Amino acid sequence: MRLMRPDPAAALLGLRAMKTIASTSGAAEPTVRALMQAAQKVILGIEADIDALPPATPAELAAGFPDPELRQQFVNGMIVMAVAGGVPSRETVAQVEAFAAALGVSVPVLADLRLLAEHHMLMFKLDFLRRGHIGDIMRNQLAQKGALNLAKSVLTMRGVMEDPALAARYRAWEKLPEGTLGRGLIDFYNEHGFSVPGERNGFPEAGLYHDFSHLLGGYSTEPEGEIEVASFTSGYKKERPFYVMLFVVLIFSTGVNMRPTPEDFVTVGLLGKPGMAERMLAAVERGSQVKVDLSDKWDYWAWIELPIDEVRRRMNILPKA
Repeated sequence: MRLMRPDPAAALLGLRAMKTIASTSGAAEPTVRALMQAAQKVILGIEADIDALPPATPAELAAGFPDPELRQQFVNGMIVMAVAGGVPSRETVAQVEAFAAALGVSVPVLADLRLLAEHHMLMFKLDFLRRGHIGDIMRNQLAQKGALNLAKSVLTMRGVMEDPALAARYRAWEKLPEGTLGRGLIDFYNEHGFSVPGERNGFPEAGLYHDFSHLLGGYSTEPEGEIEVASFTSGYKKERPFYVMLFVVLIFSTGVNMRPTPEDFVTVGLLGKPGMAERMLAAVERGSQVKVDLSDKWDYWAWIELPIDEVRRRMNILPKA
């Protein structure tokens, strides 16, 4: 997923539309204002007084946004903005739906947004997870390892069982030389007290790309780092990339726990923290430069003995801005 940059006239029109949505239930709250300011700085390339902007209609936006890819990007931005400061109101979701309809963009996540606003939480979570990257992980685990292994990996992730033989394969990475990819990941696990695949609460192997992205991208496991690593992943992921970013925004800025694991920690309004929205967008940009989609059945076993810096070089993982 790459970030497109509209021309100045379209950028200003888009910002007006964002303010219109943000003001549906009153004045734009601080988290949303921070997101709009970050969009100006990182994507739009304009400097506008948000308070002085007039509203925009869906028809105006559609007339000024002819490019289909730019339309999709704007709808994604509207969705993030709608949930950035907490669960959105039905009125806010209705505004997002109106702008999306005018742009001719129809995506399943809009229906999920409506479920969230109406507080149908179980239906919202189940539909979101099956359509997004968690569903991709389970489908890849099934394709690569078979149905029995998929069932075992889910039970292991939930802490119900363990697979000592599988865990031993990953623990063997502790014997690799320091500085290699495999040794770096196992050190990362040990430092944070994480379980490897096969151990209780260990994640399925098809989802290990998330932890490799932490390591290769240099992102922390704090909420801020989780937003960055998910955005970085959205940048290189080819299929349904937006779900990865939205998943962590829901957890750490909306305050809705979306995890399929026992962990239940959430925060509200993190995107309103100074600089956080800019960091999120910068991570998307950085991820879009990566040459390998680590989420798509990437064979990390072929890379584990390579030095981490060499892996970054081959994948074109650039230094952080």
